[in-house]
Amino acid sequence: MVLKVYNTASRKKEAFKPIQENLVKIYSCGPTVYNYAHIGNYRSYIFADVLRRYLEWKGYKLKHVMNITDVDDKTIRDSRKEGVSLREFTERYTKAFFNDTDALNIERVEIYPKATEHINEIVKLVEALLKKGYAYKGNDAIYYDISKFKGYGKMAHLDMKGLKSGARVSQDEYDKEHASDFALWKFWDEQDGDVFWNTSLGKGRPGWHIECSAMSMKYLGPSLDIHTGGVDLIFPHHQNEIAQSEAATCKKFVRYWMHNEHLVVEGKKMSKSLGNFFTLRDLLKKGHSPEAIRYLLLASHYRQKLNLTEEGLKASQQAADRLADFTSRAMSRDDGKGIKALVKKARSDFEAALDDDLNMPLALSVVFDFMRDANSIGAGRKAYELMLDFDRVLGLKLGGAGEWKGLEDAQPEVRKLILERERFRQKREWKEADTLREKLKAMGIKVEDSKEGPQWKKLEKQ
Repeated sequence: MVLKVYNTASRKKEAFKPIQENLVKIYSCGPTVYNYAHIGNYRSYIFADVLRRYLEWKGYKLKHVMNITDVDDKTIRDSRKEGVSLREFTERYTKAFFNDTDALNIERVEIYPKATEHINEIVKLVEALLKKGYAYKGNDAIYYDISKFKGYGKMAHLDMKGLKSGARVSQDEYDKEHASDFALWKFWDEQDGDVFWNTSLGKGRPGWHIECSAMSMKYLGPSLDIHTGGVDLIFPHHQNEIAQSEAATCKKFVRYWMHNEHLVVEGKKMSKSLGNFFTLRDLLKKGHSPEAIRYLLLASHYRQKLNLTEEGLKASQQAADRLADFTSRAMSRDDGKGIKALVKKARSDFEAALDDDLNMPLALSVVFDFMRDANSIGAGRKAYELMLDFDRVLGLKLGGAGEWKGLEDAQPEVRKLILERERFRQKREWKEADTLREKLKAMGIKVEDSKEGPQWKKLEKQ
């Protein structure tokens, strides 16, 4: 089967073929470590993680780079507000980022370069652009002259006819409708405090856009296979990366640009003023599990907007629980007749769905259809192994689910509560039964009803 991905540059699906056989070189835009990443950021990181996992699932070897932006306008501004060094400030949020990605079971990529550790590479790239005539010195910065780069704005589908020659912008983030010459190297001023480097370019620090070009090319070479990020980065950031990199090397920078859509909350754009701005930590404090959050972020197609709601998180928890429960039950049962053919078809259909531009909704429907059909004939070891195979892509820790046990294996206090809950169920007093289920859950015990009677298992600690 052939993987096809939607290439933002061409606006169509294309058959994926890496530059080097069996090796895929990926660059993903990572966090700017000036605060805790919000849940919309984690949609991008989950998307990149699923892409990574699926390529591995198909047998590719990967060299994946995700940058850590630890010097830009925001990190300098906020570290100075706190009165701490840039390094101390950014290290705090870098550590928080890795704690969050671990909680969401996002695989670590091969390389996490920091901008502050690649000043030499950035300076050399700016020098090359100056030498080739693509950059020039202004009063406050060294700028990239976008009029010199043929095809600037093409990926973003910008109309360049009304471009004002010589218009400049020094900020890292700027108006997304008007193209302007952008800063590659910013000369020091008082607002930067003690954040500067003395280089051949002058006393100053890098602009945001040049950092990614320098770091990606250092580790992946002048041309890479896939570049990922959110749609908000198409312009100006990714357009500027193309201009910088291709002007310096005269080679195609990226073969496949893959962008995920925005996440909204209860149908509205995330905003602190609306009270709907959430970090991962916020959602965990509200009682949502990492598995539910991960499931919600991966379950929709990456190119469709995702609406985060309380109902959606609850439904995601139920779906994740169903997957884990089926997997753990199948682990200790015998396979029914016909399971081999069912497994073969499900695996093939799962791959076909994800080969179609990572169609995760269709892939998950394949998984749930398999669970239904396998339950009807008897799901055992082969079903269990297939679920673990699926989970290599899903990353929901299905193999970590505890084994279901009967009452005879329960501690006296747990057995007493389960039996009491069962009596309420027999009398159809559902409210009381649910109260005891929640009490058991608080004790770290999950209860499930079956034909053989109530079963239980220990929940994984979050």
